[in-house]
Amino acid sequence: MAEISRLAESFQQTDYPVGGHDKKSVQVLKRALEAIDGSVESDIYGTGSLIEDFQAKIAKYLGKESAVFFPSGTMAQQIALRIWCDQKGLKRVAYHPLSHLEIHEADGIKELHGIETVLLADSDRLIRLEDVLQVQGDFACLLLELPQREIGGQLPEYAELEAISAYCREKGIKLHLDGARLFEILPYYQKSAAEVCALFDSVYVSFYKGIGGIAGAILAGTAEFTQESKVWKSRYGGNLISLYPYLLTADYYFDQRVHKMEQYYADAKELAAYYNRCQGVATRPTTPVSNMFHVHIDAPKAVVEPLLVSIYEATGIGFTPYLRATSETTCYYEVSVGDRYAAIPKAKLQAAFQLLDEYLSASKSQQTHP
Repeated sequence: MAEISRLAESFQQTDYPVGGHDKKSVQVLKRALEAIDGSVESDIYGTGSLIEDFQAKIAKYLGKESAVFFPSGTMAQQIALRIWCDQKGLKRVAYHPLSHLEIHEADGIKELHGIETVLLADSDRLIRLEDVLQVQGDFACLLLELPQREIGGQLPEYAELEAISAYCREKGIKLHLDGARLFEILPYYQKSAAEVCALFDSVYVSFYKGIGGIAGAILAGTAEFTQESKVWKSRYGGNLISLYPYLLTADYYFDQRVHKMEQYYADAKELAAYYNRCQGVATRPTTPVSNMFHVHIDAPKAVVEPLLVSIYEATGIGFTPYLRATSETTCYYEVSVGDRYAAIPKAKLQAAFQLLDEYLSASKSQQTHP
């Protein structure tokens, strides 16, 4: 087991972690099971009312004809792209350079399916229609991630989405939504999930991110598309004899939290404002467009870590369990706002940010005048 860092250990001991919903513990499952009759029959190899009712419920919410529950989003998205490639007879897809498929899946889409990938846009900005227009040669599917996590959870304007969608339909290019955090972006767009999903041919959503379940994902589209996805789900070994622990928590926390996304979004904007008032700190985006954003600090990771530990010990507020260096002199971390933020006493939160500003100001002064 990897040795836990001092920062992570200190964070775990804080009274008020700033992000997320709960600690990752068995309690997440136990809470969802409390109201469930123990005699309810489990799902069996993708059949039974437990899984079929949930799939129908989410399909309706997304405005799609059909939906299939998968144990992971990685599996669901690779399968979606394979289906669209097979349908067109062309193994070529396009997506952002920092797409999850490109940087977190060990080239699964290429190694398992032989699919060629076209990387659109510069890595530090969103895909625009002009990027799609400039692609040389034909491709079967375009994947858009909303929000684009690796650049702070940025979002294109809705008119840009509509323009990309219209172009893809005109050219016979399938448009797939990496909507791992779809629920979280609806307050910014002021659209329903069905309205956003209507722009896409297929949609993936996650149930362990903003929803806070254990694991699991939905892949939605036409009945023909989802039927084909079930075949691939079996080929991937994803059609487990039972998925009910994932299903029950996904359903329970969906009902508990999907209507809270507006509050998480408002809280994220408030939290980002606190950060942006601190010396050498900037959020990306400056004003969040969902419940998540990145915090960039103009100081070395080795300098910032002990400062954060001191703040945690002094105030009981935990900003982050980790830091990632972006250069020798800068670092960053990601924030996702959930249920825990509302429980933090504002006076304690403000005191923690005052210390953060003071410590970073002092550190900057020492670097400038050693």
